[in-house]
Parts: sequence; structure tokens; C-alpha cells
Amino acid sequence: MPVPRVFIIRHGETEWSLDGRHTGTSDIPLTANGEKRILATGKALVGDDRLIVPANIAHIYVSPRKRAQRTLELLDLGCHDRLPWSSSEPEHPPEDITSNARVQITQDIREWDYGDYEGLTSKTIRAQRTKRGEGSWDIWRDGCPGGESPQQVTERLDRLIRDIRERFHEGDLDEKEKGDVLLVAHGHILRAFAMRWIGRELTEGVNLLLEAGGVGTLSYEHKSIEEPAILLGGAFVVDIVNRG
Repeated sequence: MPVPRVFIIRHGETEWSLDGRHTGTSDIPLTANGEKRILATGKALVGDDRLIVPANIAHIYVSPRKRAQRTLELLDLGCHDRLPWSSSEPEHPPEDITSNARVQITQDIREWDYGDYEGLTSKTIRAQRTKRGEGSWDIWRDGCPGGESPQQVTERLDRLIRDIRERFHEGDLDEKEKGDVLLVAHGHILRAFAMRWIGRELTEGVNLLLEAGGVGTLSYEHKSIEEPAILLGGAFVVDIVNRG
């Protein structure tokens, strides 16, 4: 039986993500191309014989931002319940309902609050700091003036990780047949989440990439909740053929 996993899914492409602009509190919609790519991701990775098996999902956490929520809609996981932001019931016929996971909007997985740097590119930020005679800038070390520090981000992510482990992964991992968890959120916060999942400090630097619409996987080594790990790659699941 597979060890429970946490899938981290970054929202699809937006005009600001294309430009490299820091998008925290701003609610920028997906581009048409961003929506198409998320649909393709769902077809490739979601299904009974795919990486993400809807029936095995215990819970889904999603950012309050509409771009993340739209991304979850387009993945088409076949959720039984109405999505929290939707005014209508799921349109899936009964045979297409494949997941009983509850969808929860949480502020703990919202994007980093960029404060004064909202809407700016890293190049613009560094140019402004140079003009003001300020030193170099690294978000993982310095955070954002008027926004969040690495410590503030760490506190809310650690709270979310505790919630996941206590509610869905505590106990014998061999018995967690339907213990997968999905997070649909944003680039900086999901990379920070991956670091905190394995107990690394954000101030050490985060040399991880997660493209718009990208999917990452976290789990545990040796089927032990005491050994959280980043799953770099998994084998395809195939039927075992007995040879006589």
C-alpha cells in the first residue's frame, strides 16, 4: 500500500506570472493558455491509474485567491460536495463523482504577502533598493517590507503541516489507504511549504522550482511520519502479470 502523499499544485499561468511580477494579495485571473494547460495537467495526472487518484484524496486545501480556486475547478477531481466558493451544486453525474474529499479554503496557504513589493519584478525591486542605497535582497532571508517575514510565513505553514499530520497522517501509515492531501496555491508559498515539510529553515535558501501549473509531491521515507521527504519521482503503476 502506498505511503500517503501531499500534492502541491501551483495555480496556472497569469499575466503577472508571465511577467515575473510578485502576486500576493492581488487577484489576477488565469490566462486562456493557463486554463488550457491546467486542463491538460488534469487529463495527464488525475485518474484511477494516474499520479493523483481522486478516490485516495482525504482532503484538499486551497488558497483564498481566485486563480488557485479556478485551477482546482479545472483539474476536475470529481468532488462530491459543492466547492465552497460556488453557488451551484456539482454538475457531475453520479458515476463521475470520484472523490469524497472536503475542500477547505485556508489563509495558511495564501501566497506570501509581498507588501511594498506587490506587483514588482525582482529586477525592479533590486533596482529600487540600489537607488535607495539599500543592500541586496533575498525574500527567503529578508522577507518583504510592509508584508511578511520568513518567520511569519514559517509560523502559518508549520500550523498547516501540523493540521495535515494530526488529522490525516497520524498513526500507522500502512493503514492510510485514502490519506493523500492536495494543496492548490502559489509559487513562493508552496516552495516554502516543501522546505518546512522536511524541517528546513527558509533562511537557508530555497533552491526549488515550481512552474505555473506545476505539480510536486511530498511524502514520508520508510513509512514513518518522523521522516518527511520530498518525492523527486515515482514509478508508474502497472498491473502485475504472473508468468507461469
